[in-house]
Amino acid sequence: MRNANYNLDVYPKIVRAGKETTLTVRPLYDHVRAVAAVSEVTLYPAEGGPAQTAQTPPLTLTPTVVDDGIQVRYLFEREQEYILLFGNREKPLAETHLYALDDDLFTRRPYKGDLHIHSCRSDGKESPAYVAGAGRRIGLDFMAITDHHQYAPSLEASRAFENVPIDLHLYPGEEVHPPDNPVHIINFGGNFSVNGLFKSELYRREVQALAEKFTDFPPDMGRYTYASCVWCFDKIREGGGLAVFCHPYWYTHHRYDVPEALTTLLLDRQPYDALELIGGYHPHEFESNMLQVARYHDERARGKRIPIVGVSDAHGCETGELFGWYYTIVFAPSPELPDLVESVKTLYSVAVEALPGQTPRAHGPFRLVKYAQYLLREIFPVHDALCVEEGRLMLAHIAGDANALEWLRAYQGRTAALYDHLWATA
Repeated sequence: MRNANYNLDVYPKIVRAGKETTLTVRPLYDHVRAVAAVSEVTLYPAEGGPAQTAQTPPLTLTPTVVDDGIQVRYLFEREQEYILLFGNREKPLAETHLYALDDDLFTRRPYKGDLHIHSCRSDGKESPAYVAGAGRRIGLDFMAITDHHQYAPSLEASRAFENVPIDLHLYPGEEVHPPDNPVHIINFGGNFSVNGLFKSELYRREVQALAEKFTDFPPDMGRYTYASCVWCFDKIREGGGLAVFCHPYWYTHHRYDVPEALTTLLLDRQPYDALELIGGYHPHEFESNMLQVARYHDERARGKRIPIVGVSDAHGCETGELFGWYYTIVFAPSPELPDLVESVKTLYSVAVEALPGQTPRAHGPFRLVKYAQYLLREIFPVHDALCVEEGRLMLAHIAGDANALEWLRAYQGRTAALYDHLWATA
């Protein structure tokens, strides 16, 4: 993260494109106090202005002194990143980066989440409550425990923090495994268990009836298997959840887990809500993510509109692998479940891989990736630092620390306040 993000309080940093905005810059420490006395601020639109070329000189703004800082006013013409240099542009005292957004993105906030993660109630390492606390500790705003065949662990995580003042949004979930069907499906947020319905004979009767309706079907593909997927996706939506088609290019037992013909059919007809674009693969499995991303871009080139998510699929929070490596950024009006689900469905999400020691990389629509990379560089490091202590206190609370609840109450609302501070008011 840029040092200026710690040394200077610059606000707002997210502004509305096409609107004149006043920026305030306050030095926080003595070693950058000279910024408050600069006579000029240089502004570079990262993509250029309406009539600019690479050779066009940057813009020079004259600051106004206010209290213990300065202000500049500028109309940010269009959606892009803007760079401000303070003082001599050849040897500036400091620099900061802003982002101007068109109305549809400006009215949304970025929320980090993991929609696919396991606890010790299936094949993970830690309890559901521990996974939740560890998730907040790495900066997640929302998540669901999605154990194999089980819905109850996600409810266990929520109950552990019932009436506890936290900002992490915990939702129900499960990894759905339809009988005689290789496809793994995530039920994120649904208000009932889909796995629990497989015990009834009604499941097979309804799937068979659904399969018989598919008359325009490839001759080499079993209609029942496809119908089983469609039935599961529909049930998840009935419960208000997001139906996710999981890791199509997971290589296991000398083959891809989902036959290519079935993957192609699902990508072509899109009965799911979102594709797991970036999944929780270990280093020796990275090729699977590469294939999923390449296939996604091929489908997009064919005109497909494909909602996407990134997930850790972690089976342990302290194992040193997977946990925190992959996640989703959803651009939504709020972190409430209906807003998250609708925003993913309407293509306002990116999948992120953030491997240890590497620069985080966002995948998805070009416009959102540009914005996400700015956030990953300029905003989320500050956001995540605020989450660390809340996550630690959540873990202390479930371990029986009697003081944790009071401290959690004091920490509640800090990430929301950060966003309110960094976003322009109109």
